[in-house]
Amino acid sequence: DANVNPKKTTVLFRGYSASHFSGGQWNSGGSCDKETEPIRNEQYLSTYPPKMSILEDVIHKMKTPVVYLNITRMTDYRKDAHPSIYRKRNLTEDERRSPERYQDCSHWCLPGVPDSWNELLYAQLLIKQHQMLQQ
Repeated sequence: DANVNPKKTTVLFRGYSASHFSGGQWNSGGSCDKETEPIRNEQYLSTYPPKMSILEDVIHKMKTPVVYLNITRMTDYRKDAHPSIYRKRNLTEDERRSPERYQDCSHWCLPGVPDSWNELLYAQLLIKQHQMLQQ
């Protein structure tokens, strides 16, 4: 806070994005290759991470205004948007024998979820520009 001049600097913070491993985490057999549809019913969403509530509390207490791009809940809906077993072309022999053991359920496919993040960022930049022009 002490080292930021809010008249010259815009502070942007993008929140945490959800991963969607079923049956374990990335290093213990978790998978997402059978996910083909987004979550449509909120009751199936995961619990909002406590670390995000802590982060939001810190942001609200800061003197410097922070543009918070909260993508946590938004990405929670998109369990179908991970590369899973299709994350790379040149698989090793071990990966070819059992691709289900080498799934990427934390990164995102393009286009899609990251494009939405860019839209949020662009909208915030336009809002900031409009505010500056009004002064």
